[in-house]
Amino acid sequence: MRFFSKTSCLPRLLLTLTAALPLAAAAHTGVEAHAHPAFLAGFLHPLSGVDHLAAMVSIGLWSALAARRAGPALLAGPLGFAAMLLVGAVLGMLGVQLPAVEPMIAASLLVSGLLVITRWRLSGGAAALLAGGFALFHGLAHGQELAGNMNAAFALAGMLSATVLLHASGLGLGWALRRAPVWLPRAAGAGVAVFGMTLLARLA
Repeated sequence: MRFFSKTSCLPRLLLTLTAALPLAAAAHTGVEAHAHPAFLAGFLHPLSGVDHLAAMVSIGLWSALAARRAGPALLAGPLGFAAMLLVGAVLGMLGVQLPAVEPMIAASLLVSGLLVITRWRLSGGAAALLAGGFALFHGLAHGQELAGNMNAAFALAGMLSATVLLHASGLGLGWALRRAPVWLPRAAGAGVAVFGMTLLARLA
């Protein structure tokens, strides 16, 4: 597999940028010492739940598998997800409540798993809208957990850094799996979809 080929440097660029995000925040001059735990707390939030982690990775996985080529369309789903995750987190920290947050998070796993299985190709706008719609509920859940944080900006920066890192991981894995036997990415998608169905059944 030639994931890091000369003709496809976008995934390498994504991984480099996401790896640099936490370092850039930590190196920012004038940042108070207590801001670093806030950044770390925000960074760990998307990693602390398997449901959030699986959804973010699978969005990147689907985007890479469905893309015709490396380019802006490859990033539509992940960017839409990250943007609306941030919006949802801010709303959650402000105390905004929406119904069916947990069922929507579970549904996002079911849908994203099916997207990986089918490699359903959408336009950039449609992919961003679909991913972003589910991300709003993920963001609300994270924001409610971060409510009251005195260093909210750093917590949100950490959360967004982890989100981008997870998307980049999914993109990298998906790009590598484009040349793998077709059953392999389908098995990964099926696992995410079954996980989502299980969560929905428990919430019913």
